[in-house]
Amino acid sequence: MNWDFIKSSPQYLLPQHLLSAWMYRAARWHWTPFKNTLIRLFVRHYRVDMSIAEKRETGSYHSFNEFFTRALQPSSRPVDQTQGGVVSPVDGSVSQFGMIVDDHLVQAKGKLFSLDALLANDRATIRSFSAGSFATIYLSPRDYHRIHLPVDATLRKMTYVPGDLFSVNESTSKSVDQLFARNERVICLFDTEFGSMACILVGAIFVGGMETVWHGEISPSLNREIQNWVYEDPGSIKLNYEKGEELGRFNMGSTVILLFEKNKICWDEVVSKNKKLEMGQLIAAAIDGHV
Repeated sequence: MNWDFIKSSPQYLLPQHLLSAWMYRAARWHWTPFKNTLIRLFVRHYRVDMSIAEKRETGSYHSFNEFFTRALQPSSRPVDQTQGGVVSPVDGSVSQFGMIVDDHLVQAKGKLFSLDALLANDRATIRSFSAGSFATIYLSPRDYHRIHLPVDATLRKMTYVPGDLFSVNESTSKSVDQLFARNERVICLFDTEFGSMACILVGAIFVGGMETVWHGEISPSLNREIQNWVYEDPGSIKLNYEKGEELGRFNMGSTVILLFEKNKICWDEVVSKNKKLEMGQLIAAAIDGHV
């Protein structure tokens, strides 16, 4: 009996976007008794480490969402500056990593998803990452939920892809086909010293809110069509980012997928399935001759 399917199957019946819209509003409610109680219960239940937060007192946050997207003390997440190194963009656990084989990525043991579907059939972008490297990092509710640049990078393009909002936990990953390619997501493309790099923010149930520092809030969106932004004018927004700078954030937690071109990086031995990572930690290095 497939217990993972049994546990995840009710999600097919849930009004995913309606529930996420409700959570979006509740998380921004400023009524002090409500938000303070919710934050305290959340901290206790998930054992959130507030000692590393920039604001340690739970009552100092104006809303649950402000708490959830809290900043950390800079000293708590030093960014590794190894030449030719790639750092983790988030606090999270490695779900899967490795090579993109025959334009497919590993979702879970025995289950793949296609690069074409993940990248919304953008042929030029698909060619860039064919036979490349990938890592999928899951952010649990207790984690820090801001996303940072893993390398020095120049912003080139962003794509919003509407979709479902299934949970992205391990049970769902094992049972829902093409999970990361069917969920709502924001695809951020950059030019780097390693060639093209993609940082993909994947939405999930109760995670209808994703934003970037250059655009602001992208989802939830009333426009349920694919939207593209191409960045060419250096005077319009900031395009160049240093390793460790903030890229964006999840308004509730989810998953980040990193893509690199073929033969450009090799994953560090610290990267293994279910390995807990911290933002700024070294996770990969350039293959000799490419940096």
